[in-house]
Amino acid sequence: MKLYANVIIDISSEKLDKTFQYEVPEHLKQAIRIGMQVLVPFGNGGRRIRGYVVGLTERAEYDPAKIKKIVQINTEGMPIESQLIGLAAWIRQNYGATMNQALKTVIPVRQKTAKKEKKKICLLLDEGKAKEQLLDYRRRHSTARERLLEALMDNPRLDYEVVTGKLNVSASVVRAMEEQGVLKTQRLRDYRNPVRGLERMESHITLNAMQRAAVERIRENAKASNPRPCLIHGVTGSGKTEVYMELIRGAAQAGRQSIVLIPEIALTYQTVMRFYNCFGDRVSILNSKMSQGERYDQFERAKNGGLDVMIGPRSALFTPFPNLGYIVIDEEHEGTYKSETMPRYHARETAIERAKMAGAAVVLGSATPSVDSYYKACMGEYLLIEMKERVHKKPLPTCHVIDLRAELRERNFSVLSRKLQELIEDRLRRREQVMLFLNRRGISGFISCRSCGHVVKCPHCDVSLSSHGGGRLLCHYCGYEAPMISLCPSCGSPYIGGFKAGTEKIEQTVKARFPDARILRMDMDTTRQKDSYERILSAFANQEADILIGTQMIVKGHDFKNVTLVGVLAADLSLYIGDYRAAERTFQLVTQAVGRAGRGEKPGEAVIQTYSPDHYSVKAAAVSDYGAFYDAEMTYRKMMRYPPVWNLLVILTASKDERLTAEAAGDIAAHIEAANREQTSSNKLLLIGPAEPAVAKVNDIYKRVLYLKCGEYDTLVKIKDGVETYMQNHSAYREVMVQFDFNPMNGF
Repeated sequence: MKLYANVIIDISSEKLDKTFQYEVPEHLKQAIRIGMQVLVPFGNGGRRIRGYVVGLTERAEYDPAKIKKIVQINTEGMPIESQLIGLAAWIRQNYGATMNQALKTVIPVRQKTAKKEKKKICLLLDEGKAKEQLLDYRRRHSTARERLLEALMDNPRLDYEVVTGKLNVSASVVRAMEEQGVLKTQRLRDYRNPVRGLERMESHITLNAMQRAAVERIRENAKASNPRPCLIHGVTGSGKTEVYMELIRGAAQAGRQSIVLIPEIALTYQTVMRFYNCFGDRVSILNSKMSQGERYDQFERAKNGGLDVMIGPRSALFTPFPNLGYIVIDEEHEGTYKSETMPRYHARETAIERAKMAGAAVVLGSATPSVDSYYKACMGEYLLIEMKERVHKKPLPTCHVIDLRAELRERNFSVLSRKLQELIEDRLRRREQVMLFLNRRGISGFISCRSCGHVVKCPHCDVSLSSHGGGRLLCHYCGYEAPMISLCPSCGSPYIGGFKAGTEKIEQTVKARFPDARILRMDMDTTRQKDSYERILSAFANQEADILIGTQMIVKGHDFKNVTLVGVLAADLSLYIGDYRAAERTFQLVTQAVGRAGRGEKPGEAVIQTYSPDHYSVKAAAVSDYGAFYDAEMTYRKMMRYPPVWNLLVILTASKDERLTAEAAGDIAAHIEAANREQTSSNKLLLIGPAEPAVAKVNDIYKRVLYLKCGEYDTLVKIKDGVETYMQNHSAYREVMVQFDFNPMNGF
């Protein structure tokens, strides 16, 4: 049986879709792997060029007699491109996607952006000849040439901008002197640098005994032939970032690079400043606000040895470092580490796979680890490192849990409890700062009629419209917009309005209650511009505001020394969403929010406002007791057979034809049941559905979902493979899109 390799000749955005098929010679069949660099004949002349294997198959795509053979495999080490292609193949296999989708996720894409150049003017003459030429210019009264030559005799390499600007020498004069052989213009690649211009304050890392012990354990583990991922469970303020920096400093000294993943773009500013003060221009960042040219330049700098550290969200995981030492995932519990588009990979598992390929070590860190990671640590799959005290043994904040039902009974209709109002007044008097957290944006949530119960919905999506400023109703799924209404469209009642408050409404309430307070708001609506995150965070850090109101982006990882009070305004907003992780998210958000208080010299306080003061996640968060929360949550997960005890696969079918969508989902369910009737009890599979998801129609696309639970992850991967083959062989469903999500963080 012949074997064929699909080969990419040039790795760039334009060429990723274009592969060429070659026959694998008999003597290479055992050695060839996806990702390998190969030498192949190309074009009519058969010139030999290098390419990368992205697929292996026994099926020829055209006449086998015309398919050329691979000449050889490159055995001189594995270039970084090969490693990333191998990682793409792993993602495609484990998460379900096309190879092309996986490649475009993993390969640093070369965009059609102009390369920036920096020009230098360089003197070619030695000192004696330069003096002779200078005298000649003076005799000829060539003042511009004289001026430039004098400057070059003082400094043999000048920036072109200095010559044409400060020295006022024209481009024609430069060209004339170049033709004379006096100087030459040197063109250098000028990489866009997103941290250029930052003011560096050099810092030296000083670790306490607890931090040193953590560093030593991680380094010792990294020396093992098969190092385990390390999970640092450190309370808020325990100094996890200093541990990361010390590990990375040691790696850089050994010539190895490191990737630091952060969950949100809002964390970039503070994080990068701490690393920049330590590593200078050898650190860079990635974020979605950067231009394509800036992003690609950072990948080029990394590949060419110009960087030691890359900081960014999950896409930074694919930075093409040639000698990777550490992958650090800070706030590892965050849901943003799971991709919401195909391929739906999780950065944590993908980082572990990349580290295996690169001989690197993975470090996970969180004050509130994901239940999944903590479970693996308890089972011995991860190395657990506990950091149970804050730096300098500062106490955790004193926490007050306020029952909002009691507030309502006592006729307090404000979104601020009496206790919280009292503490805010106290902090304003003492010139200390306050953070108010609400996991919601806009003025209000959905709009409903108090008379008949009608909810105003998007005509294209099965979701309610949300109220925003300027009298707008907005769909957060497809962007549909409509004007605010004053009468119920169903019964005509005037009793129609918003339900629950958003950050904008909170800001209005706080301004009315504390008119002299300086207030900043930070949510998706106030951070749309490129530098808005940095501007708001920097203003608050510089104490230009007394109160910061925001969504979850304000409670993750920030370190404001003068914040002594945090208010969690409605813990229940994340507690009763339709998701089995709701209690976990609530515990994490509340604990992280509480942890922002008292990080400086002054002690902190926190107020948790809730309608469910007796819920185990709220009670555990109030005293930062992760163990109590984990034990209660695992009882629930085991009983309901949810991850991490079992694994969950969601299969989505979607198309513009509602009937076709439902039929495809039903046929897939029947195929899975037929294929798994012989499974043993240890591999028992639970199939739920087909069913409508929480949002059954988005932008006129209909959806159906299947939920599969199984103890063995590999069994679900095999089911995914079988469904892919089944759909490929049924032409009736070519108009139906099928997607897979393993252990989803959010529903479809």
